[in-house]
This record gives sequence, C-alpha cells and structure tokens, in this order.
Amino acid sequence: MSSLVLIRHGQSEWNLQNRFTGWVDVDLTDKGCAEAVKAGLLLKESGAEFSAAYTSVLKRAIRTLWFTLDEMDRMWLPVTRDWRLNERHYGALTGLNKAETMEKHGADQVKIWRRSYDTPPPPLSAESVYNSANDLRYAGLDRADLPLTESLKTTLERVTPCWMAEIAPRILAGESLIIAAHGNSIRAIVKLLLNVADDDIVHVEIPTGNPLVFEFSRGALTPRSARYLDESRAENLPALA
Repeated sequence: MSSLVLIRHGQSEWNLQNRFTGWVDVDLTDKGCAEAVKAGLLLKESGAEFSAAYTSVLKRAIRTLWFTLDEMDRMWLPVTRDWRLNERHYGALTGLNKAETMEKHGADQVKIWRRSYDTPPPPLSAESVYNSANDLRYAGLDRADLPLTESLKTTLERVTPCWMAEIAPRILAGESLIIAAHGNSIRAIVKLLLNVADDDIVHVEIPTGNPLVFEFSRGALTPRSARYLDESRAENLPALA
C-alpha cells in the first residue's frame, strides 16, 4: 500500500488573534509548534514512512513540516514547496478581526464569505500591503495567477493542477507522501480524494496538527481507509466510496 498524510499547520499568531490570515506569512505560536511536534510523535509511533514531503510557501506550514519531520528523525526527506498549496486568499478581509468584521457586516454575510462554496469575499485592493504581487516568493509567477480573493471553489481550482501533476502520479506509482498545508487547501484535497459534493465540503472541518492518514492500494487513487491519528481530536470525514 501507499499512503498520504495531510497535516493542517498548528495554531498561528493570527489564529490566536482571531484574524483572517489567508496568504499573509504569519508564524506559529508556541501552541502551534507543540501541535506540530505532537503530529511528528504520532507519526513516529505509527511507523509511517515517506519518500517525500510537500508544503506551501507560507512559514506556518513549512515550520509545521519541520517540527513534524524532526520529531520523526526524517529531516532529510526531499521537500517541495508549492504556492498552489497556500491557504485560501481572504481578499479584503485579510488582517481583519473576525468578531469585529461580523459586527460591521453582520454574521450572516460573514458566514457566506467564510463558508459558502463559491462566494468569495470582496477583493483585496491592489495597493494593499498584503498584495502578494509585491512578494519575492511569487516573483516568477504571472500576476494573473495571483489572487486578490478566493472562494473554496477557486482554491480548489488552484490546488487541483498541483494535485494532478505532482502528487497523484506519485501515489499511483506506490509512493507515500506527507503534506503540511492549510485548512482550505487540505479541504480541497479531501474533496478530490473522497469526491465530496460542493454543498458538503464546506462542512468538513480539518483540525490543526492532527495527521489525517489515507491508505491506497497500489495503482489506485480511491482510498482504502481514512483516519486521524489523534482520535480524541478527530473530526467526522465523508464516507469512503
């Protein structure tokens, strides 16, 4: 069998401050670091082995992967950092306090922006300090590829080419991989793996720092099993096909 492990990064500084983060490159809190270490310990105890690792280009995911691999004594694994695994872009909500945003726009409107499948928040201003077009890590990309806002649907459209070109072929070839990423980019992969309906995927929660393990028969992309290693913090998953 081959396997795929998905880890949502641990608590970030803006998670703690209850702010919309998206593509802003904030770091982990001490709690977030501890969650990543715990993820590595769980994987080590499970006996999991991997041929390679993937992460986004945001430090909270990168550092989560570092702590996880360090705890497993697998820091030598090759790592691919891909911007397409970044968190969903929250547009003009970026940096705002979530509670204050609900007071201003109403809880129903904010819920639509956060939880609907295909309704993005208002776009970020091109002049914003949070505009990724001014970030060196994206310097080689066409500006048209850099979002100013995203829904879960457009996040999925960004993640899918990475999945199809980079990750899925390696699983089909029998490799086992680990991905440290973000709530919405991981939700996109779960949707692809489990063929989750558009209306249902928005209700799928991904806990921080809890390895989600998919196992596959060789040559197959339909999982044989799916489970969280920390059962005490496991969230319900859509049924396997």
